[in-house]
Amino acid sequence: MSRLLIVNADDFGLTEGVSRAILRSHRDGVVTSTSVLALGPAFERTVRWLDDAPGLGTGAHLAAVGEDPPLLEAREIPTLVDARGRLRPSWRQFLPLLAARRVDPADIHREFTAQLERIIGAGRTVDHLDTHQNVHLWPAVRDVLFELGERFGVRAVRVTRSSARGVIGSTVRRLARDLEARCDQHGWAYPQASTGLDEAGSLDRGGMVAAVDRLARGGAESAELATHPGERDDPDLRRYRWGYRWGDELEALCSRTVRTAIDEAGFRLGTFAELDPEPTVR
Repeated sequence: MSRLLIVNADDFGLTEGVSRAILRSHRDGVVTSTSVLALGPAFERTVRWLDDAPGLGTGAHLAAVGEDPPLLEAREIPTLVDARGRLRPSWRQFLPLLAARRVDPADIHREFTAQLERIIGAGRTVDHLDTHQNVHLWPAVRDVLFELGERFGVRAVRVTRSSARGVIGSTVRRLARDLEARCDQHGWAYPQASTGLDEAGSLDRGGMVAAVDRLARGGAESAELATHPGERDDPDLRRYRWGYRWGDELEALCSRTVRTAIDEAGFRLGTFAELDPEPTVR
């Protein structure tokens, strides 16, 4: 039986252009899954567009950091926001506060619950959980995800991995192993391999083919390729200074070159709903 490859496009709802690009990457390309950003400025305007893509898997891209405001008021999540009621812009500001126990996990739980309920309330069936900037690798956030997943019946999660050298790469690998062990213990599903963190926002056609090749050579039975397509001239993306090449990723995802690489690697395309959970460890 061929191996499963989930090609996931993050940030549906970030802008209208990003949402259009994700749907085009599904319709004309290899995207099989998307992670919906409930606090994205274009969420309300674009979430109904998913009704026209019934074969596209849908996950929740839960955000505890970023440029966009949280769904809840500052008084409801006081430790998750700054003095202006804004989320910390990046994991670089958020994780030290979390490590110092200056962020209450209960605040994360309340905000994530509101985001997940907004997605489900819009008629979406959620098949997996992940987070903006992958902060769910951190144990305090990971525990919130497991609580919500059990409550809402979503028992599949992204395991973010890295092959980078240095402290960040080694830390990500350690946290990924911890997350895998937690999933195995509780019978949650996750792709056995993944790429897209080290290359986030820079997967042009050649980079995407190389990423598919690395996943294939790893020999895993299931894998996720995380991507970030968008429209090249989308003016709404100017406020996100991530250095991403959204247009290059859109072009790559719709290219014959990438589809051929996937076929030649022996992958079949699918969604998180097709993953088999590991046996529960007692």
